[in-house]
Parts: sequence; structure tokens; C-alpha cells
Amino acid sequence: MSRIGRLPIAIPAGVDVKLDGQLVEVKGPKGTLSHTIAEPIRIGRNEAGELEVTRPDDERQSRSLHGLTRTLVSNMVTGVTAGYEKKLEIVGVGYRVIAKGPTQLEFNLGFSHPVVVNAPEGVTFSVEKPTAFTVYGIDKQVVGEVAANIRKIRKPEPYKGKGVRYAGERVRRKVGKAGK
Repeated sequence: MSRIGRLPIAIPAGVDVKLDGQLVEVKGPKGTLSHTIAEPIRIGRNEAGELEVTRPDDERQSRSLHGLTRTLVSNMVTGVTAGYEKKLEIVGVGYRVIAKGPTQLEFNLGFSHPVVVNAPEGVTFSVEKPTAFTVYGIDKQVVGEVAANIRKIRKPEPYKGKGVRYAGERVRRKVGKAGK
């Protein structure tokens, strides 16, 4: 039995969960998220009012979807209550970020032109310093995807470590060429 899949999902106060067949809709103080659950998996409420994810059999597909479904629904509940954030930092001489509003950033990353990034719906940015910024949102996947796409603009290179990286990310450094 999946150890993650069988854990109940606690529903905090102020969160409304609507179950309609395979569709789960979670509404909270920060917004609304919905997800369609894969077919063999079922979701329901237990006596304590918590959500419980069950699977009909021990087929390989059912086992793999059991824990995944429970985690996705749990992430939706966390997203509408607390939200998600990804902190990124910029390393490099002259590399910086400028906020052009809560949903637009302009990067100077050593290219001949500034790179403008627009946030998708439900995602906002905040710039703490010219070399540090944060991506906020209620959908964990979208926040991670936006942060990964920003990092992809200029990945940290291994010789000087210049580029966009996640806060706390360690970049393995290489030794330059040996001179005579």
C-alpha cells in the first residue's frame, strides 16, 4: 500500500472542496484550483471531514497514480491557503533584474538586448534587490515552470558561476585551462 497515498488530506478552515466525479475543485482565500483525477483512482471524504484517496486494485498503474493524486490534491489545498514561492538570484558583473510591474520583469544578462519576461495568469514577481527576485503563485507546477524558464534564459556556467540560479543552489565549478 502506498504510504503517501493512504494519508488523509486535512482541509483547513476557509477552504471549500467540491468533488464532482473525477473533478476536484479547491477554493480558498488565495484563489481557486481544479484538477481532473485519473480514472481508476477515487477521492472522497472520511468521517473526520478529511479527503481520502483510494485505489480499486493493486495494478501497477493504480499504485503509481495513488500517491501522485494524493500529492496533487494536497498541493492544491496548500496553494489556495499559503501559496508557493520560488526564490532566484543572479550572479555576474552587470547582470540585474528590474521590475516592470507585478507581472513583468526585465533582465540584463549580458546579451545585446534586455530580456522581458511576462508572468502567466496567477503568477506574480517581486524584486528584493537587483540580483534577487521571487516568483509567487498558487499552482505549484506553474510557479516551478516559470522559475525554470527564467533560469533557462542564462543558466549558471561552470567556470565563473555567472547566470540565474535558484536561491541556495550550488554550482559545481570547473578549473580553467592550465597556463604555462
